[in-house]
Amino acid sequence: MAKTFTYEENGLSYTVRVYEQDGQVFADITVDSGFMNVNAIYTADDDFSGSSASLGGPLNMNGGGSRFEGERIQWDDAIPLSRPGLGHQDPDNPTFLNEGDTLTVPLNVGSIDDVDFVGIRATSTSTPEGSIKGVSGNPVEDEDDDDGDDGHDDGEPTFSKVFFVFDADADVLGGFPYTADDLPDDAEGTFADYIALFDNTEFAELEDINTVIFYTGEDLEEVFRLEGPFEDTDALLAAYDEALQAAEVEDLMIAFVGDEDAVDDTDSDPEDELELI
Repeated sequence: MAKTFTYEENGLSYTVRVYEQDGQVFADITVDSGFMNVNAIYTADDDFSGSSASLGGPLNMNGGGSRFEGERIQWDDAIPLSRPGLGHQDPDNPTFLNEGDTLTVPLNVGSIDDVDFVGIRATSTSTPEGSIKGVSGNPVEDEDDDDGDDGHDDGEPTFSKVFFVFDADADVLGGFPYTADDLPDDAEGTFADYIALFDNTEFAELEDINTVIFYTGEDLEEVFRLEGPFEDTDALLAAYDEALQAAEVEDLMIAFVGDEDAVDDTDSDPEDELELI
């Protein structure tokens, strides 16, 4: 199941799709028209129990950011994403979204059932005011959430080549470089498909392999590699899952630099920077 929230203001519209994958709840923030620098995302259920979540300084959702259709909201969680005051479009800033761009954020909730409202604090927006405290509710629920079209693939990743290497430090790589053309016609190109192909070889065992390299696209671009040795298939798959999760965290985690309380609620110095961790 997934929940899709919408928001529209003069000069800006966006959607937030909340869904669950492998026990983690994600939010895909997509700008449908206009642009904005997403500084923070808030989530809430329809219950008023517990303490309220708030971010200090210019990332707060005070005032209009605390109500939906005139009713008060108690925010349960707030995640800072970037500093406000970008002042201009910066291609190196992953939180600045133009029309058609999507930002994926892992949420601090146990289930999508805990998300009945989504708040977006954004500056450098295409609205006349230049900033928003957007609150969205009444989500559209999608029960059949298995099409894999949410920007964060619900299925297994696929690869155009997987290279099982004997010695990655050698001048010439030796091993088994399988491409999608080597797979059976009914195979999709998942890592499991390539493992099955390797298991059928009579010339090597998994413990002989010390590196596995993954490639995507027609140009066979390397995306990551796993370093062995690998005791068995379970150990190899565990290393593969860990690598995928680490790649997601590295792409998504953003930290502040400087003092956010020193930045006011409007656009400031365009030289403000973001630091990725």
